Amino acid sequence: MRILFYLLSIVIANVVTAKFAPLQFGMFIVPMGTLFVGATFIFRDLVQNKYGRAKTYAFICIALVISAVVSFLLGDTLMIVAASAISFVIAETADTEIYSRLKLPMAWRVFYSGIVGGFLDSVVFVIVGLSPLGANFLPWEAVPAAIVGQVIVKTVIQTLGAIVLNQVIVIKKKQLIAE
Repeated sequence: MRILFYLLSIVIANVVTAKFAPLQFGMFIVPMGTLFVGATFIFRDLVQNKYGRAKTYAFICIALVISAVVSFLLGDTLMIVAASAISFVIAETADTEIYSRLKLPMAWRVFYSGIVGGFLDSVVFVIVGLSPLGANFLPWEAVPAAIVGQVIVKTVIQTLGAIVLNQVIVIKKKQLIAE
């Protein structure tokens, strides 16, 4: 089930990004799919928690192929597909390695690894995919606002995910004690 949620969140993020105009909060520009991209890091951590680091990399490879195919089928330019793939590999690898190495409770590992993964995903995708270096959808002046907007949204999603996960863990511990 965890793997399904992980893969579905990636497909949904691609579809929502392709089908809906970005949100604009003041100067911040946020593709709609960013809400789901933040969740992918949480689901990836849950997959890793159950299956381990080595198998998680296999699932990341599967997710990468699915993401690229869906993005291409939705009509994204090859530059956007490539930027998405590059940012995905960098962000998912960073998330996996940080999650693996932190010696903290699970909710904190999810939070910290997701923050770094989300930051890297935002920076790489906006610069490689959307800036004048990539598909040239954004002028250089808009690049910082696009990065910061995505980082804010992904951080909020990571925070909410870590809080919910922590509460689930607390409830499970109480249930074990009660038994």
